Amino acid sequence: MKTVKTVMFVVVLLLAPVYAHAANQGYMRISHIEGEVQIKTTDAEDWGYASINTPLAEGDEVWIPQDAKVELQLNTGTYIRLDQSSALQILSMDEDSSQFYLTQGYAYIFYDAPARGGVIQVDTPDASTRAFDNAVFRIDMSEQYTDVGVYKGYVETENNVGNTRINEGQMVSLGQNTDGELAPMGPPDEWERWNKARNHSVYAERGASSRYLPAELSAYSYDLDNSGRWVQDPHYGHVWTPRIAAGGEWSPYRDGRWVWRGGDYVWVGSESWGWAPYHYGRWSFEVSIGWFWVPPVAREVYWSPGNVGWVRTRDYVAWVPLAPEEIYYGRGNYGRNSVNITNVNINQVNITNVYQNVNVNNGVTVVNRNTFNTGAPTIVNVNKNIIQKEIFVRDNFSVGTPDIKPTRASHFASTRQIQPAKLPPQHVRNQHVQELRHSRPLIKDRDKSVLNPGAKPRSLRVNAVTTPRAPGRGTPMIQQVRPAEREKAAAPEVGPTGRGQRQQVKPAEREKAAVPEVGPTGRGQRQQVKPAEREKAAAPEVGPTGRGQRQQVKPAEREKAAAPEVGPTGRGQRQQVKPAQRVKPAAPEVAPAVREKRQQVKPAQRVKPAAPEVAPAVREKRQQVKPAQREKPAAPEVTPAVREKRQQVKPAQREKPAAPEVAPAVREKRQQVRPAQRVKPAAPEAAPAVREKRQQVKPDKKGKPGEPECGPGQKDEKNPKKCPQKK
Repeated sequence: MKTVKTVMFVVVLLLAPVYAHAANQGYMRISHIEGEVQIKTTDAEDWGYASINTPLAEGDEVWIPQDAKVELQLNTGTYIRLDQSSALQILSMDEDSSQFYLTQGYAYIFYDAPARGGVIQVDTPDASTRAFDNAVFRIDMSEQYTDVGVYKGYVETENNVGNTRINEGQMVSLGQNTDGELAPMGPPDEWERWNKARNHSVYAERGASSRYLPAELSAYSYDLDNSGRWVQDPHYGHVWTPRIAAGGEWSPYRDGRWVWRGGDYVWVGSESWGWAPYHYGRWSFEVSIGWFWVPPVAREVYWSPGNVGWVRTRDYVAWVPLAPEEIYYGRGNYGRNSVNITNVNINQVNITNVYQNVNVNNGVTVVNRNTFNTGAPTIVNVNKNIIQKEIFVRDNFSVGTPDIKPTRASHFASTRQIQPAKLPPQHVRNQHVQELRHSRPLIKDRDKSVLNPGAKPRSLRVNAVTTPRAPGRGTPMIQQVRPAEREKAAAPEVGPTGRGQRQQVKPAEREKAAVPEVGPTGRGQRQQVKPAEREKAAAPEVGPTGRGQRQQVKPAEREKAAAPEVGPTGRGQRQQVKPAQRVKPAAPEVAPAVREKRQQVKPAQRVKPAAPEVAPAVREKRQQVKPAQREKPAAPEVTPAVREKRQQVKPAQREKPAAPEVAPAVREKRQQVRPAQRVKPAAPEAAPAVREKRQQVKPDKKGKPGEPECGPGQKDEKNPKKCPQKK
């Protein structure tokens, strides 16, 4: 018989809600292994040896030791390959997006983006790299920086400083808090050549599988094309049969073992092709063909832990491959011809007939009950008649996987134990996926930052070089940059936003402040910075060292110090900062257009005001003294344009404002003096003996200057009678 009749609550089954428990087990598998690769699953919470076709889920970790490599395949067709000494944590996976954390090592990503859109995000301690469209790229880590190189398409990478785009044929090197170096990709290395060979095997030629598989399973065409053939069956159309089926002892679901994953037993087949045929579709047998696999139809593709029918007796546990249209009982929603036993009372499920493939030679696999959950289940050869009459009978049918508690050995397909010396490094074992997921959330929106969630990514300053460089090799010229958040909080305001205010110095102008330059002389090393390079890198920093004081910056350094600033004008543009804004504020200069009054002195000059200088152009009025000059006024300085003589002011007179001096050139008006200067006016001292002081001149009768008067003790030697000596 080709169907299994069941008696159950049909209405309950039709209305049963979708239950996706452990469904994401089908998102990723181990598709290729070289060497002794180790995994840590959320179920085992310990490290064990990995096997091909092991399903991987969120929270799992992978360690690739020395002389090993591994290839991970997503159900979308994306491949992630890891080289030796690499550690990867799986943070998130869903139907269209995935996220991984590369703790250390080297990853090669062949991203096949789903048609409906999505993202793949690969984080490292230094940066976060995302691909939104089809792309092929690699990530090479050292102890201090990360190299991201692109072979096809483009990716975007971001660190604490900013974000940048990397196009095909380019590579960017960056650290956690550095700028980046953009270089052309160098010649292929051994890791790149190995990956290209794998790509050629997987994608070079597509055979019949691409025509007969539903689109949802096209990613597994390579496995089927290289391990079997497609034939025509009168009942099911085009079906696939493996080459290994020629042996009389082989049957589906025999070469491998059941492992405990996601609250259920999942089949891990040992055959290289043993993923799609064991987790999708059904199996049947024809004498002219042998065992063959019937794939599911399009839009009805559901992954399952293993499409088999179970029985359990006191001594045995046995299973048989399900034929098309037979019912699969599982803990989840697995599509048509399946029952989610989490939503029904399994005691009321009544299987009235045996499964079709029980009648096929070697169709049933029987193991000893006591060894089922151990590392080496023992297969028992049981006579076909006994199987049909004593084992696969109504009372022994198991609805779902047998209720046998898993042991530690149930979590891994391999029975070998890892020696302590071969475990991953301690810092890899100390990683906590939940903490990583919290610090690095999956961001699907390309306009949102990963490291600053909710914000738009800032632009990363990138130094372009023309010399090609292979990822993980050479010496990238990258420089440490302080995080923009700390700079913005600590930056003083400087500038003409109003009188007496200082201009805002933007973070991009501070980022190039003098910090040691980072660059590797090899993997995991930083480059020493030469003293000449540090001087060139120093940007003028404005700090509140005192009221109105600014750091002195040489003119030659001002031209080189400005870092590229991302502003309203567009990415990568630099703000023009005038030299006058970078120098120490000086005394106000009188412009020629200002002929009547002098510019008001800014508050920053009140600490130590200088005596106002009278420009030659100002001939009509004297400079008004501003309130800022009242704290410590000094006698006004007379310029050479005033040709008469300068008045000497005694020290005692400097403490108090002196009366304004009238220059001979200013014959019409006297200087206006503010009220503050009238508080204690002092008459100017005019002793004839002091030539530096002013002379009192009396007009004669004709309105012309008269003869000078004789003071006490003076004598006119030319005209003694004019000034006779007095006794």
